[in-house]
Amino acid sequence: MLWEVEIRPTDREIDREAARVKAVAREFGADSIRTVRSAHAFLIEGPESPEELERIARLMLVDPVVEEHVVRALPAADGEPHGMRLLNVLFKPGVTDNVAASALRALEDLGHPVRAVSTCRKYWINADASDRDVRALASRVLANEAIEHVLHGPLALDSIALGSEYRFELATVLLRGMSDAELADLSKTGQLYLSLVEMRTIQRHFAELGRDPTDVELETIAQTWSEHCSHKTLAGRIHYRDDEREIHFDNMLKETIFAATQTIRERLGDDDWCVSVFRDNAGIVTFCDGWNVCMKVETHNHPSALEPYGGANTGLGGVIRDPLGTGLGAKPLCNTDVFCFAPPDFPADELPPGVLHPRIVAKGVVAGVRDYGNRMGIPTVNGAVYFDERYLGNPLVYCGNVALIPADKCDKAARPGDLIVAVGGRTGRDGIHGATFSSAELTHESETLSGGAVQIGNAITEKMLADVILQARDQGLYTAITDCGAGGFSSAVGEMGEETGAVVHLDRAPLKYAGLSYTEIWISEAQERMVLAVPPENWDKFHALCAAEGVEATRLGEFTNDRRLALFYEGTQVADLSMAFLHDGRPPVVREAVWSVTRTLGAYGSLAPALHRAPVSRDPQGSAPPDAATILLKILASWNVCSREWIIRQYDHEVQAGSVLKPLVGAADDGPSDAAVVRPLLDSNRGLVVSCGMNPRYGDLDPYWMAASAIDEAVRNCVAAGANPNRIAILDNFCWGNTERPEVLGSLVRAAIACQDVAIAYGTPFISGKDSLNNEFRYPESVSRDPQGSASARSVAIPPSLLISALGQIDDVSRTVSMDFKEAGNRLYLLGEMKAELGGSHLELVGWAVPATAEAPRVNLEQAPKIFAALHAAISAGLVRSCHDLSEGGLAVALAEMSFAGELGAEIDLAPLARRTGIADPLTLLYSESNTRFILEVEPRHAIDLETHFDDLPLCPLGAVANHDRLTITLEKSPLIDLPWSEMKTAWKTPLAWE
Repeated sequence: MLWEVEIRPTDREIDREAARVKAVAREFGADSIRTVRSAHAFLIEGPESPEELERIARLMLVDPVVEEHVVRALPAADGEPHGMRLLNVLFKPGVTDNVAASALRALEDLGHPVRAVSTCRKYWINADASDRDVRALASRVLANEAIEHVLHGPLALDSIALGSEYRFELATVLLRGMSDAELADLSKTGQLYLSLVEMRTIQRHFAELGRDPTDVELETIAQTWSEHCSHKTLAGRIHYRDDEREIHFDNMLKETIFAATQTIRERLGDDDWCVSVFRDNAGIVTFCDGWNVCMKVETHNHPSALEPYGGANTGLGGVIRDPLGTGLGAKPLCNTDVFCFAPPDFPADELPPGVLHPRIVAKGVVAGVRDYGNRMGIPTVNGAVYFDERYLGNPLVYCGNVALIPADKCDKAARPGDLIVAVGGRTGRDGIHGATFSSAELTHESETLSGGAVQIGNAITEKMLADVILQARDQGLYTAITDCGAGGFSSAVGEMGEETGAVVHLDRAPLKYAGLSYTEIWISEAQERMVLAVPPENWDKFHALCAAEGVEATRLGEFTNDRRLALFYEGTQVADLSMAFLHDGRPPVVREAVWSVTRTLGAYGSLAPALHRAPVSRDPQGSAPPDAATILLKILASWNVCSREWIIRQYDHEVQAGSVLKPLVGAADDGPSDAAVVRPLLDSNRGLVVSCGMNPRYGDLDPYWMAASAIDEAVRNCVAAGANPNRIAILDNFCWGNTERPEVLGSLVRAAIACQDVAIAYGTPFISGKDSLNNEFRYPESVSRDPQGSASARSVAIPPSLLISALGQIDDVSRTVSMDFKEAGNRLYLLGEMKAELGGSHLELVGWAVPATAEAPRVNLEQAPKIFAALHAAISAGLVRSCHDLSEGGLAVALAEMSFAGELGAEIDLAPLARRTGIADPLTLLYSESNTRFILEVEPRHAIDLETHFDDLPLCPLGAVANHDRLTITLEKSPLIDLPWSEMKTAWKTPLAWE
């Protein structure tokens, strides 16, 4: 029997889901939808009587205080209210349904005769709603077509979609006889996403073997050779040229990012504090006696574009498993997350097919990260959000994790004879082709073609997995571990067994449901799985430990000593690959890279014309004085500056009790903190400082200075909170467009060269990184426009987006400094060199004219490290009460933020700054975004000491904190800004104050 338990709010309760749907429908212009009601349902197969279903419902499915329910056998009329039409939203076949899985397990534990459970969301809308509005509601609001489908009217008997039994049949791909055109077509239609040169290499290899590959062999090679897993473009041979230089790289990453770290480590000599860089799942540095720390930041862009909640949810889950799979396992301490969206006010009626509205994407991504981190008990302490129209079809989701690892647990190696053990979640069809899909350009058809690439996470399963892994680590029960992420078992076992070899029996893998083929089992990216190398003599103890914690552990095979990968299914060998060919047989990528201002701007287009330069808005005669106060309020309310409190409040940043400096600070705990400070060991005052830096707009002008600015921002955020600049490690995450175009690759190479130069100058080693290429969306001809607005089929690339994450250390967390004003009468100083640098600035972004020749802010590589060192010494000496870095919006925005965070006014005179810099234009003084600058608050008794301390560095008096509620800024006695902090805070907090 198939039953439905339909659950609705009681008449006394507000139907909040219905209210949400109705509100979003109005936002999308679906005005004919006037009435909405909602319910959720469990579809249950097994029990034979309605009485049994009633007991089940009352026992665990329904909260009788706020909910009422109906039990009915299917098929049946759904009891539709008169004048309403019903829409049911269900997961597609093969998509993980965590709620249903939990309900099934609980019912089985209680002894109920239940064979299957699935969930359904139900919506009734007024029957006279237009078909157009109903279709829009279904596809844009109610369901995500990548993982869900909508059924109109009563449910049918086949509504529970489970897998059918799989009948084994070995499949061989007739590769040897294919033409180039057929090879290219197979690569695309088979979602291998390999180049023709790579397909020819595989074809030639199997021709030499005298046979064709099996399907699983071809898939294994595609996973291993994917951009996601091998970073083949950035590690390839690149011929780069710009107006100043010409460079031939044999391995661009090795010769820039890696080389910078090597140079720094050689300079440090015996004082080298890097432990493991660019060779494990996360980078490791020393922390204190007996303990090291590690960090990794990943991207999960393409899945999040299709299914924001699941993509971000599993993005965070995946990056938590990276430190867990580093060395012999690290304990997760905290998370950091950075998102890039299109503006939330993008017109709904201009959305291209296959693109979710930015507001839906933002809410889904935030919810996904929130639920995973909170449920695992890991605080989310740091992050950022950036908005640009070019992220419309391709949002970016960066997820990072910091973890603590014993100093003697940082090495690992699988040994011949060790068992290959899968631990954690079961394998399902979710995540098929995730690694290869991430290497492809998105289109309006990606949702249909690659919906299986979206993984569905279960944070509770991962929490249980993490706990048992750390116990097994401390008991010495395994010799190696890695995350089962991109590529699934294929990548995990393939990487662990590269130097040994491996034999895997795929039919032993526990499955979520029947029907998976041997190939799907091998490449599925189903979540919450780790692969370990367990010595046979430790198996019984390891298995018993996992069973005691309710975690599934399964022997899949063993590591060998023949450097071959052998896969079996039901006793039949389905793959036999040489590890040498798998890992070293890929032909090198050879690319041309060119950079110039003109070519770079042409490579990064927009759906709207004239995105790169805001319209000129100065009075033609220059007679109208600039309204600096109005501009300040506009910048504070702009998408890239406004408060992220709506996001931050959803995250638990207190769990584990180690948070010292939180994301929001100040009198009302709602000011924007520069960085987070956490205390990993509660019996020690030594802390970690986590921050980030990023400004994609600068990349439109010059990716070199964009990268330099990103590093500078990440470091200065760290130092502003109290971090020692001599112990800051950084991570790079390059998200770029299609690097097969020379001008796009040229901009990336130019950014990487800057990373090398700045990292060496600052002494900040790169310890880990990740790249995500081909972040473009190809719009169908009917909706796409070139920069001049004419119709054409075109691909829109994201702006060049380099995220730099920083992991700093502070000897004593009691010396931590926050950014809010502390006390009236304290002196204010500007530390750092200011120039007229308005290119890509927020002054320009809100519509004010800047010179056509304005450049992106630059970095003084000689002076900046001296400023960081001197500031750290001043903070350590107790001379600084508050410190805030200057970034988006420059001086005026930083002062405003310190004022409303501390709920204190300030009286500022820019005349000394104008004299020092020779800059007379007030808007430049207020809104230039020059790097390496800080505002310092200092008690009067320490003012002379501070000035003496910075005697040979640019330090300029600004004024003082005031015992009133206004920020007043003057220049030569002329008022520029006079605003109450409450008005500034309201402007800053309003845009993202979502429910």
